[in-house]
Amino acid sequence: MCNALTPARGKDEAGLTLIEMIVVLAIIALIAALIVPNVIGRPDQARVTVAHTDLRTIASALKIYRLDNGDYPTTEQGLAALVHRPTSAPVPANWSPQGYLEQVPVDPWGRAYAYTSPTANGSGFQITSLGKDGKPGGDGVDQDLTVSGL
Repeated sequence: MCNALTPARGKDEAGLTLIEMIVVLAIIALIAALIVPNVIGRPDQARVTVAHTDLRTIASALKIYRLDNGDYPTTEQGLAALVHRPTSAPVPANWSPQGYLEQVPVDPWGRAYAYTSPTANGSGFQITSLGKDGKPGGDGVDQDLTVSGL
């Protein structure tokens, strides 16, 4: 059936030819060959970026906790104090009923972030991810990632 909106096609114009399909597939394969190697080797770098973002988010939540309660959670209370109201001393006086984070954070490699407060100099906090290898030190994606705050 033909109308003004659908032009008539002859039998020779019914679809794509085999040559046209091969050309399209060759173009797709060429693009994939150029892009895939650049994307496949980067999941570890993406995890490092996520860990940096997590550390900044946790540090911000800790600073808000301090503004509300006068000090950071103790090392013993840990980062769980940002999710659930601590019951051990010092019990926060103005803990937010919504909490400061939705859940206790883990790094992109599935391990808990290490938290200490006060730090060795007697103030602030320090949050650390041990990187991909889970061991202190390292280079590249195995490098420890740390953020400190006062």
